[in-house]
Amino acid sequence: MRIAFMGTPDFAVPTLDALVAAGHDIAAVYCQPPRRAGRGKAVTPSAVQARAEALGLAVRYPVSLRDAEAQADFAALDLDVAVVAAYGLILPPAILAAPRLGCLNVHGSLLPRWRGAAPVQRAILAGDETTGVTIMQMERGLDTGPMLAAFATPVDRKTAGELTAELAAGGASLMVAVLADLAAYPPATQPEAGVTYAAKIDKAESRIAFTQDAAQVERQVRAFNPAPGAWFEASGERIRIHSCEIVDGSAPAGTVLDGQMTIACGTGAIRPTAIQRAGRGIMTPAELLRGFALPTGTLIA
Repeated sequence: MRIAFMGTPDFAVPTLDALVAAGHDIAAVYCQPPRRAGRGKAVTPSAVQARAEALGLAVRYPVSLRDAEAQADFAALDLDVAVVAAYGLILPPAILAAPRLGCLNVHGSLLPRWRGAAPVQRAILAGDETTGVTIMQMERGLDTGPMLAAFATPVDRKTAGELTAELAAGGASLMVAVLADLAAYPPATQPEAGVTYAAKIDKAESRIAFTQDAAQVERQVRAFNPAPGAWFEASGERIRIHSCEIVDGSAPAGTVLDGQMTIACGTGAIRPTAIQRAGRGIMTPAELLRGFALPTGTLIA
């Protein structure tokens, strides 16, 4: 098929690779414009732009698809279908209608649960036992279109990074299978029951509130790994927890319980297993405590 691929972050790269490997004609790759990133604030291309350019594909990164010129350029591609994976821009009606078979989206949840921007993180934070990927036909609503196919996977104790990588790979394979035999995947209307919305992650959510129960704190750590990172403040310094385990413990929430850096929560306690001071590398709690005083009984607000 003649395809426009539309995606921006790492999650979208496996789908682009799979489409190329399957022999599809990628007429153009759309992604969000390069942005300044890193300490030097250098202009940095997105993961999809970098991969597309390495593959020798034509890349476009309009700021918006709402103006007539951008829509005319898209229509002129004479597409069979557009494949979308975490593109990050709203597709107006003229874009949705331009490809002969419309626009198909790789969405990182089992719709209608977790429509919206951050389905992986929200599934972990909510304690969902299962999540997955849905291939859906796009329409004007936010992730409301008919579903063509889906696969499920257990959340287990996976971090957002691990789960995103798993869903990205599975979604890529599923999209290729759907395109190979569209007639075998008739669209089904999403049920009205069970709709939830995955709001964009606010960085303020990544600060750990130890007044929560230990299970919720542990989910917060996994949901914000690798980004933006779950953290607390001690001695005026931000400490990031990369991983932790749930353990027994009872004390006022935020109390350091022992020399292993076990921290009491609203119910139970967590013990970090990988931790990081600002500007330092990831280390064990024992390594951190050799150069950072956090005595038993310290109360972390």
